[in-house]
Amino acid sequence: MNNKQIVATVIILAALSGCNTKTPEKTWSELNAKAADEYLEPIRPGYEGRNPYWNIYAKKFTYAPAFDFKDVEGAENYKFVVKDVNGKELSFVAKTPHSPLSPVWNDIPVGDTELQVLAMDKDGQVLDTAGTRKFFRDFPFSGPYPEAAIPYRESAIKAAYFIHMMPSVQYWLDHTEPDMSYNLNTYATKIIGATVINECIVAREIPSRREEALKMARNAAEFLIAQSRPEGDPLAFIPPTYYQELVSSGREENKDKTMTMEACRAVGVFLTIYDETKEERYLNQAKGIMNSLKKLQRPDGSLPIKVDFITGEPVNEVGAMLGPLVTVIQRLEKDYGINDYDQMRKAAEEWMRKVAVSTFNLTGQFEDVSVLGLHMYENLTNCTAAPYAQYLLDKDVVSPEDLADAIDLIRMSEDQFVYWDFLPNKDGIKPFCAPCVFEQYKYEMAVDNSSCNVANAFLSLYEETGDPLALAKGKALIDNLTIVQDQITGRIPTLLEFRGKMKEYNTFFWINCCVASIQTLLRMDKITNHE
Repeated sequence: MNNKQIVATVIILAALSGCNTKTPEKTWSELNAKAADEYLEPIRPGYEGRNPYWNIYAKKFTYAPAFDFKDVEGAENYKFVVKDVNGKELSFVAKTPHSPLSPVWNDIPVGDTELQVLAMDKDGQVLDTAGTRKFFRDFPFSGPYPEAAIPYRESAIKAAYFIHMMPSVQYWLDHTEPDMSYNLNTYATKIIGATVINECIVAREIPSRREEALKMARNAAEFLIAQSRPEGDPLAFIPPTYYQELVSSGREENKDKTMTMEACRAVGVFLTIYDETKEERYLNQAKGIMNSLKKLQRPDGSLPIKVDFITGEPVNEVGAMLGPLVTVIQRLEKDYGINDYDQMRKAAEEWMRKVAVSTFNLTGQFEDVSVLGLHMYENLTNCTAAPYAQYLLDKDVVSPEDLADAIDLIRMSEDQFVYWDFLPNKDGIKPFCAPCVFEQYKYEMAVDNSSCNVANAFLSLYEETGDPLALAKGKALIDNLTIVQDQITGRIPTLLEFRGKMKEYNTFFWINCCVASIQTLLRMDKITNHE
């Protein structure tokens, strides 16, 4: 950040944290009013012609939606009738059946909502019903939200230490193969790679543990290298997405397959351990992976989502969402001055612009969820949209088009996946710890990693534009991570769900998600301390 941004950050954070007894009330009132105004603007509505109506599978909205209702022959105008959760009706008249609900949006209370659009003739008589829709009108952003329970850096170090002391992680001290009693190690690149990153954080942030942390990081990294395809193979240097046949690794569609974007994440893993050790073999491993991915890139800039781990041949027609690829190339360029993949990045970015962003089909592509047979917009996710927005905003030069696309992607992520609050269930208990972020349509669950995705996008938007509302939203999501954290063990839960009974530890604590929280908390610490 420049000096002007640092000063602005000091003022905003002071206000949001209540350091001034008069400023916070005014600040929050202004921020909430700004949010309410922004919620009246529909997100990439289909009637603009830029993309189809992307919200066909959406169940809830924070921003005023517009729906794909067709014109009725002979209609002069259309009456929109909204029945709210209390049975009260609100209405307005518009010239088209696909007009947004902006005229009444901020008057609709939180809850289940029914919409009916009636086609009217010139005399005001009903000709037909143009469309109906049921949805949940969600809570708007409305601060203040609870402050961080402990300082961000302390929270991050506690969480990193918790992972460091897990028996399955301590196992790396004396082994170069994973402890499979922690069955999520079956996602080799993702989980074991995150273990490497965590141990590098421990080595850097907890000096007394540096020696053992680096030994554990090296052993885990060596396992990934040992499992990688040999030099000369189509997928040379690429480690496996799956190891052994546990959880979803044993599904037929995943056997002997690997995902190209998981390989991109491995590049980040090896860059991180290189940063901490300065051992060239890790940098060479990262570049080796990139060179193999470069060979996989198609003329149109795309890459297959999944390939045969031996032959490198695509196993289906699905193209990968390329956010992880362009992000790691951006890191190579910014942090290491490695520009060998610039054309690869430009081609990938162009494909994302034409295929993903232009259609607004920011589809989920998880190693444990099938990508086959999906319809457009059937599995939207913040995990594609928000990180890609962050990539666009973190460019050295952010074009007006980049900024506009990033804002659209962030708003969609908030609209569909951020929950600023919850209604209590029949037992009077709020089912999730808000504010939080759901992962995807196919997994409607609040996940700490998803909070990080959206929070980081908000922080990047703030750093690019100085928008205090973006900072406030990102801060609220990050602060909640410190609140749900177990202050005795340091563990940040993967699922921000109220649990009357704990589920199995192995299945429901994902190391990679917690590491994302740690990295996000450390970023917020730097912003707070104006580094």
